[in-house]
Amino acid sequence: MIMSSWLIVLIIGVPWLGAVVLRLVDDRRAQLQHTLAAAFACITGAVSVALLFFSSGEVTLSLPLGEVFGVFTFVPDAFGVSLSAIAAAIGFLAVIFSVDYMQGEAQLGRYYSFILLFIGAMVGLVLSGNLLLLFFFWEITALCSYVLISFYNDDPNAVKGGLQALIVTQLGGVGLLAGALLVQANLGTYQISTFLAEAHTLPVGVLSLTAFGCLFAAAAKSAQAPFHYWLPGAMEAPTPVTALIHAATMVNAGVYLLARFYPAFEGVPGWKTAVVAVGSITALIAGIMAITAVDLKRVLAYSTVSQLGYMVYAIGVGGVFASQFHLFSHAIFKALLFLAAGTVIHSVGTRDMRQMGGLGKSMPFTRAVFIIGSLALTGIPIFNGFWSKELVLESGAAVGPNWAYIIMLIGAGLTAIYTIRMVWMVFYGTPASEEHYHDAAPFMRVSLSVLASGVMVGWLLVGPFGQMMERTLPYHHLHVLTLPELFSEAFRGAPLTLTIVFTGFALYLLLRKFTALWDQFDWLVRFADLDFGFSWLSDRFAGAVQGVAESVRVTQTGQLNWNIFGLVLGLIVILAVLIVGAA
Repeated sequence: MIMSSWLIVLIIGVPWLGAVVLRLVDDRRAQLQHTLAAAFACITGAVSVALLFFSSGEVTLSLPLGEVFGVFTFVPDAFGVSLSAIAAAIGFLAVIFSVDYMQGEAQLGRYYSFILLFIGAMVGLVLSGNLLLLFFFWEITALCSYVLISFYNDDPNAVKGGLQALIVTQLGGVGLLAGALLVQANLGTYQISTFLAEAHTLPVGVLSLTAFGCLFAAAAKSAQAPFHYWLPGAMEAPTPVTALIHAATMVNAGVYLLARFYPAFEGVPGWKTAVVAVGSITALIAGIMAITAVDLKRVLAYSTVSQLGYMVYAIGVGGVFASQFHLFSHAIFKALLFLAAGTVIHSVGTRDMRQMGGLGKSMPFTRAVFIIGSLALTGIPIFNGFWSKELVLESGAAVGPNWAYIIMLIGAGLTAIYTIRMVWMVFYGTPASEEHYHDAAPFMRVSLSVLASGVMVGWLLVGPFGQMMERTLPYHHLHVLTLPELFSEAFRGAPLTLTIVFTGFALYLLLRKFTALWDQFDWLVRFADLDFGFSWLSDRFAGAVQGVAESVRVTQTGQLNWNIFGLVLGLIVILAVLIVGAA
């Protein structure tokens, strides 16, 4: 108990201490900044691995903060320690990769400090045993994502992408905060364990509002329809940051939220159906958009949105274990794909796949690890994505609605199409230039090699992973598997899904050979490039809000005295309402 308490303090405190230190180091001392960032990230990663051996379903760290906020607690259960390890370990590899990738870049102190703050915030989020504390870390991850996405703040697209991510995730945060306040108002506590134990005692209306509020928050955070459009816009960030967001931190938080509160919400009328609909529809439309994209990082971004859809779908059909196992697998192979893509972009100087082609001859190492990640993404045995995706599909086939299962099978075919298209356009075909590009630099190779190894063997941890979840999550009734059971379950539906995958490969080769067939889908390409209209709706909404703000701008006199008067008057009104309500 004491050891796990200290580990929790270290796993949050070390990266946050590193963030402060790196902000104090002069940007002219770039080598020192690289070294310090790697050291703090390495310690955080080591502590996160150590915490895996002290997992428990009990509160191990408490911070009493009075009647208003209650007791802030930390619980190192399976959800918390596994996601902490993902965030810290992949964060460390992203930092190591950055040593080469960010050479010569300005403002490294700001870059590394917010990466470390990001890692610490994600760790705090998943280890929180208190809803209000969870919301606190939830908001810090949103702030970090905004700063890092808009890191190149002289680029209007980067600033727009950062603001879009901030606004959408903040909007979702309203749903989480509303749920937390409803729980406190009815149960008198923010403790997550109390809520899971007594959720059935809440009025149906209150529980329904809380459930759908959390779904709203999760959809915004994990870029699920109709909020999926912010994640491709986040591609303006440095590539190690995009790997961190897509594989280890931000987008995993929404899936985590749904899985964490599944026992409380599974009986809410219509909630599971809504979760299934959100996940399956997102997987479908993101797969279509990935097929039409020509920006390498955007293809991977749409792929992330689609794979998150699989995880959300799995939770909707009750496959919480399958969802979390796929989250674990996806973190490894998607980090590998993004960092390998970063190597390509760093060498070629463009993200446009039409300006690549034939890079495999110049970059054999990068091609090899990228193909390993791609095989995992498409679900080819023996790579980790195969095992976890099969569990998701098997969960849906057993108890989920047929229409959603069919959509997910179509999604598997779409994944095969956009993946082989991406690999072919980047590493094969006719080179767009005669220039010989350099392969991955030494520090890049370290990160890529570790992740490629994880893709090959990570799935072997399914047994310990399941045992830890079963032991530390008393309110979740999980269908966990041993390694032999994983073999049996995965290969049960494998013939069907592998047939669909190889059909997707063949279909792409057919469309590539007969371009006239591809031209018949030009209307779909144009529609997909517009994010199926969701970006347009978002811009119209933002414009309307700005218009309202402009219309009330006249109320701002610019006089400080009047502003203070308004604040005091508002405070008096609020106090009056509270006094009347109490009476």
